[in-house]
Amino acid sequence: MKTGDRIRYPRRRLFRGLLRVLARAAFSVLSDLHIVGQENLPKGGPLVVVANHFSFIDPVAMVRTAPWPLEFIGGFRNPSAPRIVTWIPKVWGYLPVFRGTASRRALQAAETALTQGGVLGVFPEGGSWATVLRPARPGAAFLAARTGAPLLPMGFDGLVDLFPSLHQGRRARVTLRIGRPFGPFHVTGRGRERRRQLDDIGHEIMRHIAELIPPGRRGHYSDDPAVRAAAKGTEVYPWATASERDFVTGEFL
Repeated sequence: MKTGDRIRYPRRRLFRGLLRVLARAAFSVLSDLHIVGQENLPKGGPLVVVANHFSFIDPVAMVRTAPWPLEFIGGFRNPSAPRIVTWIPKVWGYLPVFRGTASRRALQAAETALTQGGVLGVFPEGGSWATVLRPARPGAAFLAARTGAPLLPMGFDGLVDLFPSLHQGRRARVTLRIGRPFGPFHVTGRGRERRRQLDDIGHEIMRHIAELIPPGRRGHYSDDPAVRAAAKGTEVYPWATASERDFVTGEFL
């Protein structure tokens, strides 16, 4: 399926159902899992689920936590993930974006899923190059404002310790927290004013996520000046000057 095609939500039910079962089993065996805030889960969509992105396992954690069929929008490549798990997003099926570009076709497909009452999973930071919170890219805010869908924040903690702990012969404590839905949002104006409003929504999204993770991980959204100072530099977007498409096509190789 090309991302510009109209999608029908939900899709790939068989494959996604099997992967959900595998996700539940994997977390039960490999981690000391705690899920907090399940009473905050709404009955269904339209809904944009947002979470911090510190590990390549984060999408699997969102699948384990969410009770609905999730449609994901995410980067075309995941350079931090080992090859042994790169088959998972391909089997699940997601709406790929080239980081550093507008990725209009993927955004249009995501909007279509939301207008059908779908549930969309998004990691607003746009990548997992750090282990503290960074400012959001505009995609999640754009989709929420465009469709009027509320947002559901999640906070993931302990996933970066999962495999190092297993190598030491123990299971890491993993906590998946679910916050209360918020929104909807709307934007007005054009150009810079529109982008400013989207950035403001992005900051609010990240503040909701920050409440669900340990204080030391809150980065740019911490109340502690020392934590914010330590996070300086992580806000630099790796694809700010060259898009992911350039690397895929080999222009910068």
